[in-house]
Amino acid sequence: MCLYGYCRISKKSQSIDRQVRNIKEEYPHSVIIQEAFTGTKINRPEWSKLYKKLQNGDIVIFDSVSRISRNSEEGFSLYKELFEKGISLVFLKEHHIDTDSYKKAMQGIVDINISSGDSATDNLIHGIMSAINKFMMNKVEQDIYKAFEQSEKEVMDLHQRTKEGIETARLNGKQIGLPKGTKLVTKKSIQAKEQILKYNKSFNGSLNNEDTWKLIGISKTTFYKYKEEMLTEALP
Repeated sequence: MCLYGYCRISKKSQSIDRQVRNIKEEYPHSVIIQEAFTGTKINRPEWSKLYKKLQNGDIVIFDSVSRISRNSEEGFSLYKELFEKGISLVFLKEHHIDTDSYKKAMQGIVDINISSGDSATDNLIHGIMSAINKFMMNKVEQDIYKAFEQSEKEVMDLHQRTKEGIETARLNGKQIGLPKGTKLVTKKSIQAKEQILKYNKSFNGSLNNEDTWKLIGISKTTFYKYKEEMLTEALP
């Protein structure tokens, strides 16, 4: 059995630390899988890697149901698929829909085999038990599906409130974001520029542009942005 904790953020600018901390507090020995990728699709890179190696008996912990998917239909489908493969799912903020709850509901289904000698009575009993079993499973599945729907709604509501808040601020004359041309100076940008100055052949180094941004570990876009700023600052 392997124990995994899956953490996902929608934007690389967000912090994933809270999810990691929450999972490690309850499952300190879990292997944490981190991903910065939109949840509107199931085929996320790190999730895909984890999905391929999951085996019967493995456990995957999520901080909340929204981390497995933002789409209720795909999320519920994936939930059932993994359950049927023997994978246990744990949701720290929605323990009532852990796969253990689903399993208990299935164990509660009565497999009745009564023969009273009267076919009409037997048919009635089996019809009643079948209806009860179907009701139990539908109830559990509805609870799980509603949890996914609620998560999806909360994300949509948050996006809408953010959008409305930005628009309200703009109409009130507030500056949204940094003024055009403003340079955001951070510890990371300072360190990156120092390394560009040291390694790039446009300055004091011997590396071409591509080798420089790969060595430093920044994106191509960020590299050229920093380089342009540095060249501009160097002008008399």
